Amino acid sequence: MAGDWLGSIVSINCGDTLGVYQGCVSAVDQNNQTISLMQPFHNGAKCLVPEVTFRAGDIVELKILEIPVDSGRQTNISVTTDYVNGTAKQRPIETSNAQNIPRRPDARSNDSVGTSPQPCSKSYVDRHNEGLNQPKNFRRRHNSWSSSSRYPNQVTPKKSGPKNGQLKTRDDECFGEDLEEIPDTDFDFEGNLALFDKAAVFEEIDTHERKGGGGTGGGSKSPPTYRHDENILESEPIVYRRIIVPQPGSKEYCTDSGLVVPSISYGLHKKLLSVAEKHGLSIEKRLEMSGVCASQMALTLLGGPNRLNPKNVHQRPTVALLCGPHIKGAQGISCGRHLANHDVDIILFLPNFVKMLEPVTNELNLFCQTEGKQVSNVKDLPDCPVDLVINCLDCHENAFLRDQPWYRSAVDWANQNRAPVLSIDPPVGDQEQGIHAKWSLELGLPLALGEQAGRVYLCDIGIPQKVFREVGISYHSPFGCKFVIPLHSM
Repeated sequence: MAGDWLGSIVSINCGDTLGVYQGCVSAVDQNNQTISLMQPFHNGAKCLVPEVTFRAGDIVELKILEIPVDSGRQTNISVTTDYVNGTAKQRPIETSNAQNIPRRPDARSNDSVGTSPQPCSKSYVDRHNEGLNQPKNFRRRHNSWSSSSRYPNQVTPKKSGPKNGQLKTRDDECFGEDLEEIPDTDFDFEGNLALFDKAAVFEEIDTHERKGGGGTGGGSKSPPTYRHDENILESEPIVYRRIIVPQPGSKEYCTDSGLVVPSISYGLHKKLLSVAEKHGLSIEKRLEMSGVCASQMALTLLGGPNRLNPKNVHQRPTVALLCGPHIKGAQGISCGRHLANHDVDIILFLPNFVKMLEPVTNELNLFCQTEGKQVSNVKDLPDCPVDLVINCLDCHENAFLRDQPWYRSAVDWANQNRAPVLSIDPPVGDQEQGIHAKWSLELGLPLALGEQAGRVYLCDIGIPQKVFREVGISYHSPFGCKFVIPLHSM
């Protein structure tokens, strides 16, 4: 009796610890209560050993998946053997005519449906390996590769109702067509797009809106409609000339936003600063404001955050500051003090004088409290090129300083150093500058600078609007959110 089941495909569930095994029955020992499987699979993976043997006490459930068809047998009986506490109980499941109903190699009874891990037959593994060997562009027909053939041991319960039929119909519509019926010609996008008359559609929409607006009674108007490229909020026209001076200079500038900034004469500029000082904008405040703005511009020219950060302590920039004994020189000293506070190496050149102006002396005392270096001889300036030269040697009133030996020596050193030059408040264009600047920074309102001034920038030194009005200037601030802005020649 035990020999009748040799060659059958069975699934043995040994519990959560040992798992589920599938294979072909190779031996059944009734005396020792053991069963052996050859070419076994453990939890769907092929075992490394060719044969395994199980005791009856280890078997929780045994299912016969396939019985070999004998030429002399006309019926194929699928039997499920349940081992409960080591006792085997057999129960017949279904009888069928083996000659009339051909069985596939992966066929099995419906008793395999349950909560236990699904068995994997050898025929399924062979077909799976064959599918892996197919090329990437190989396509299977839907009717020959269904979900049941891909996973023979996993049965999905069918849902009753019209929804299941709708899904099946959709699948047939999507995958059931023959591949030869698909047209080879590409879709003509341009031709179909030409069939759409956009102008006619928009005209029809506008006509419909006009008819709808005219049909309303009571004199009420429908709210206006706007296109995506139309402005909804009404705004006043932009006035680009907001600064009007009584005596305009010979040049006009404009900002990045298009606002016109006229130049003024040196006499009007001097009067503007005098009126501001009368209202409380003292020289000390003006020096502090100009020093902050000039240092911000210099820090930007030196590289800004890309150069001045804790990771670049070995690449601290060096700035040479050339100052004269006047208010312009005091502005440069104030700028050098702020740069030194931002870890910039400052070398200040200031010639020795017996008596200096009080603002120069005050700024110099503050600078001496920083890590900056002060020299009075041009020979003490560095021989190698520096990162930036700030020029504050020139003065509007004292033109005789240009004839001094220290001035000519400082100009020669700056021209030979080949470093870019920033001039702070340079003189007007009729005075020739000894140092050719790449950038020039003007205060309040610009003067008519010459070509040697380079690119012109303007800084806000805090002059109130009523002070401009008092000197006859109609003023509206062009700075926006900044304190230093570039100016472009018109």
